[in-house]
Amino acid sequence: MNDWTPIAKDYDPLKAGSIDGTDEEPHDRAVLRAMLARYAPNKGVVGDPQLTLFVARLSQQTTEEKLMEFFSRYGDIQRIRLVRDIITGFSKGYAFIEYKQENAIRKAYRDANKLIIDQREIFVDYELERVLKGWIPRRLGGGFGGKKESGQLRFGGRDRPFRKPINLPPSYSSNARAEGHVDKRRRSRSRERQEWRENKTEYSRDRERDLRWHDKSHSRHKEQKEDWHYKSERSRDRERDEKSRRKSDNRRDRSREKDHRK
Repeated sequence: MNDWTPIAKDYDPLKAGSIDGTDEEPHDRAVLRAMLARYAPNKGVVGDPQLTLFVARLSQQTTEEKLMEFFSRYGDIQRIRLVRDIITGFSKGYAFIEYKQENAIRKAYRDANKLIIDQREIFVDYELERVLKGWIPRRLGGGFGGKKESGQLRFGGRDRPFRKPINLPPSYSSNARAEGHVDKRRRSRSRERQEWRENKTEYSRDRERDLRWHDKSHSRHKEQKEDWHYKSERSRDRERDEKSRRKSDNRRDRSREKDHRK
């Protein structure tokens, strides 16, 4: 554990999927997909990767001019690339900013993270695609960070650094007490994943309840509609019978009247 660091020096999808970087098997399909993926950085990207800053969680209204105005306070900027959708032209919410001096990017990395631009708290990190060995992007199951709701958290980056593993004395490995400590450590590693599963289960239950309520409501509405049609049909039948009876009575009365005149 002497070489442990909270920030990954190389990118390992299996370690990135673990809260303390000690998992031995992938816990979800995305981690396995990242382990099998082969990714080569985009050769069309220009600029010095060592001087390039990654800025994410931007507002859709944030422009290149706004970024230039905000980040130029830390030093001279070489270029800014706000990533946009090739179809719509809308911002994807992240950008790359290349500085001219190393001290400028270090200052921006230190001071700009979690500041507010256009009512949004931004996230700032160094560019990793061309710098971090073994890098796998988020779209292939890799990356760093993520949200609990997605169930695909990735650790070892600035947003979610590794937690330090628990060191166990060798003498504990052969008795039940050691097993208890190991289980406790495993529970600690999987706590966030378990919370997500519970939230997902609760969501599924709520959805099933809503569907059952909708089915019952639809069934009651259908029964009420059928009952209304049945009652309407019976009412029409009674009206027809009543009219027929009155006609029959009228004919009988007229017949009696004729007989009386004779």
